[in-house]
Amino acid sequence: MSQQLGGQPIIIVREGTTKSSGQDAQNSNIAAAKAVAAAVRSTLGPRGMDKMLIDGIGEITITNDGVTILKEMDIEHPAAKMIVEVAKTQDAEVGDGTTTSVIIAGELLKNAEGLLAQSVHPTVIAEGYRMAAAKALVILDGIAITVKPTDMAMLKKIAGTALTGKNAEVSRDLLSDIIVRAVTSVMDPDGKADLAHINVEKKVGSSTDDTELVEGMVIDKERAHPSMPESVKNAKILILNTALEFKKTDVNAKINMTTPEQVQAFLDEEEHMVRGMVDKVVASGATVVFCQKGIDDVAQHYLAKAGILATRRVKKSDGDNLARATGATIVNSIDTITSKDLGTAGLVEERKVSGGEMIFVSKCRNPKAVSIIVRGGTEHVVDELERAIHDALMVVSVVVEGKKIVAGGGAPETELSLRLREYAASVGGRVQLAIEAFAAAMEVIPRTLAENAGLDAIDMLVDMRAVHESGKKTYGVDADAKKPSDMLKAGVVEPLRVKTQAISSAAEAAVMILRIDDVIAASKSAAPGGGMPPGGMGGMPPGMGGY
Repeated sequence: MSQQLGGQPIIIVREGTTKSSGQDAQNSNIAAAKAVAAAVRSTLGPRGMDKMLIDGIGEITITNDGVTILKEMDIEHPAAKMIVEVAKTQDAEVGDGTTTSVIIAGELLKNAEGLLAQSVHPTVIAEGYRMAAAKALVILDGIAITVKPTDMAMLKKIAGTALTGKNAEVSRDLLSDIIVRAVTSVMDPDGKADLAHINVEKKVGSSTDDTELVEGMVIDKERAHPSMPESVKNAKILILNTALEFKKTDVNAKINMTTPEQVQAFLDEEEHMVRGMVDKVVASGATVVFCQKGIDDVAQHYLAKAGILATRRVKKSDGDNLARATGATIVNSIDTITSKDLGTAGLVEERKVSGGEMIFVSKCRNPKAVSIIVRGGTEHVVDELERAIHDALMVVSVVVEGKKIVAGGGAPETELSLRLREYAASVGGRVQLAIEAFAAAMEVIPRTLAENAGLDAIDMLVDMRAVHESGKKTYGVDADAKKPSDMLKAGVVEPLRVKTQAISSAAEAAVMILRIDDVIAASKSAAPGGGMPPGGMGGMPPGMGGY
């Protein structure tokens, strides 16, 4: 890339840099974004299909989850990566609606392409899209329905909608019940549910119907010593963040011993120190010990002798959740243990699950941390089930916090499309064209739902517009009845935040891509300082630099 100055070319960037400008740059970016949307479009809705993704080392992922598909795909194009970011943001914020957000972003850019061809300036389109997105959020808030966090029936419907269209659908009622109970268990008094306190453990074997909620914690560990009891009822639980082993000095010290008796005395004193530690644990009244550090062989022996079930090397996150579930206080020093630091659980037992031992801490009184054990016939089934449960946990926690829902099945998008067209007429000017393009883009959701269900998309859109014009705002695409139905009555409901986040982030990404008129890409092969290939000279390994 160069500029002419008095007939002399001035080189301003490295040789090999490519540049595309104006319409070419916009067309390339829009085409990339549309391709990403097309990749996930067939997965949307109750009749959506799955994708099989195979990575560079042959690992297989079978999923219906938009963000997982886009993360696993090796996407190169910079504009396409921006659309993937939309899905990642959607997943991080609300957990569901990743496919919806990507499809809307793709459709917004597709409709903008038509306006660009009519010589509407990109900044005019960007302004119209921003205005339409802001208005859409107001309209959505107007049609949202308020839900009480204690309305279990509605929360189950929300979880069920998130699970629909995924492999988890076969056990939807069971899973919805587990998910709602889990979220309401860990909910704070101010209505927030932190999903870090819901421990999801995957275990291959059995069937999806054997997925269970444990009102307490499941730790993927085994007893420290086989002589320890396998189960303890009405357990008094001690959680230690310190090692039950001989303390080594921090400084390097040499001890000279001249007789075997001195060696024996030294070893006896080591054992005596560890015995003293275990005695303090026993004196506290603890019957179960979870240690986040090590427990040496001597300590294991004395704990087993005292009839205490102990587990070592427990993860910090598991230790924190155990404390929440049992009411225990994490102890950092053996010398400070008191009976007040102990937590309680109705039952602590070691159980064999799919050939491996796990410690179940169950029957806790009012546990503020719970576990879900996900079961399925194969590894791929369990992985996809875990993704579906994650999405459902997220949407239920979002509703518990936000307390507002909308009907599903493309109902809010159809309503938005109609109301935004009315809004566009009141705005006037060239911006009106952009708002109308935004309104038309909203209909991609009901259209895709109809296509994926094998219905005639145009007929369905016409019917949807007609019922919404007559004031039936909660009517959406019914894949079974093959006509618009009341989604609220059918129990197809989603959090308001899923829709607002999808529209906001899709609009922001579309506007950002539209405003790009130059793409300047550095040469990939040229390495700094002389353009030598990354591997050095003559096939030398990286880092040799040709020497």
